[in-house]
Amino acid sequence: MGLPTRGTTNPNRLRRVDRWVLSAHRDLLVGSPLVVDLGYGATPITTVEMAARLRKACPDVRVLGLELDVERVEAGKAVADPPGLDFRRGGFELAGARPVLLRAFNVLRQYTEEQAVEAWGTMLGRLAPGGVLVEGTCDEVGRRCTWVSLTAEGPQTFTLSCLPADLDTPGDLAERLPKALIHRNVPGERVHALLAELDACWATSAPFAPFGPRARWVESVRLLATRWPVLDDRKRWRLGEVTVPWESVRP
Repeated sequence: MGLPTRGTTNPNRLRRVDRWVLSAHRDLLVGSPLVVDLGYGATPITTVEMAARLRKACPDVRVLGLELDVERVEAGKAVADPPGLDFRRGGFELAGARPVLLRAFNVLRQYTEEQAVEAWGTMLGRLAPGGVLVEGTCDEVGRRCTWVSLTAEGPQTFTLSCLPADLDTPGDLAERLPKALIHRNVPGERVHALLAELDACWATSAPFAPFGPRARWVESVRLLATRWPVLDDRKRWRLGEVTVPWESVRP
């Protein structure tokens, strides 16, 4: 179910979301759980990297890469040497798999907002009990990323992740909002208010600029946390992240 993606991919493009998954959802990776990477693109590199990162922390994790394009699946099978890593043809129905964790990055931008929400429902219905879907968008080299985490109860959190040195202002991340939010970045919508507030905090934090973009980002998020329900802490902020409850940005 679904349409083939453009296929754009690069090594390390999804390192930020993988790092966040290991921090936020390591509990799901106990035992020998199945993790699915949906729509990995023209080459399987991001799926291979995901398997390596997760298995370094949780050695028994099984990772399945899914693509609609047969040639992409065959390319994955050609490199699937590590045990516990496999590739298969599949779309939003997940080829019958029931993962505890599903990563779907850069796969919904070509759909309408309504179609994207419908795809959310389809994917969530295929998860194992207690499973989590992480759906988002990033730039070609993984320096600007945003994502939503969802459970069977619906969207739970929204995360912005970036290399602060790559930004003029945090509002630059607007072009990488997930499909559910990208058309909502207009006055009167919560996500617009969040980005505007973060930009204002960035401006207030200008005195920290001599200490580097990371220090300025951390101070910006610290200020944001006095006004918005920020869920994470300084350790995550130093990585260029900030996470808020979905209700804070819900359309």
